[in-house]
Amino acid sequence: MTYKETTIPGVWIIEPKVFADQRGYFFEAFKQEEFDSIVGGVRFVQDNESCSSKGVLRGLHYQLAPYAQSKLVRVIKGCVLDVAVDIRKGSPTYGKYVAVELSDENKRQLFIPQGFAHGFHVLSEEAIFTYKVDNPYMPSHERGIRYDDPTIQVAWGITDPAAVNLSVKDTQAPTLAEAENNFSYKR
Repeated sequence: MTYKETTIPGVWIIEPKVFADQRGYFFEAFKQEEFDSIVGGVRFVQDNESCSSKGVLRGLHYQLAPYAQSKLVRVIKGCVLDVAVDIRKGSPTYGKYVAVELSDENKRQLFIPQGFAHGFHVLSEEAIFTYKVDNPYMPSHERGIRYDDPTIQVAWGITDPAAVNLSVKDTQAPTLAEAENNFSYKR
């Protein structure tokens, strides 16, 4: 696998080596020892999967400490624009984001450490999205930030805002300035 750190330190794009022939393809999606030696020690405890249709936007989500989650995300079917926003107070990249297209064709993965809000917008007719997390889902610690927060200004590639399909929870999410956040930047 190839590991490329993004413009925000700690956020990584991981590209597998795909072996393809007339029968199909094979690739290693995760190797703990390799991941630990490059990205750092993260103990994943849960795998999640979602299926969403075109125009669905999920996010921007995070969990407060002590249930904060690092995520290793990828798309099994379809295509999404995946976004990680730095919400660590005091960080030189606070409020900045990384956006990466993840698809079944490019087979990229994105590693998002704790202290980041995460979301994705479905670009294909359907997307099956999977991710590993290092803490279990804890509804009492779940929080969100508006996908269209004017201070973050994520370039989602949305041409028709009326076509964006959000959950009720996401339509009611606060801005970054209003959101509850217990993350601090550590050098």
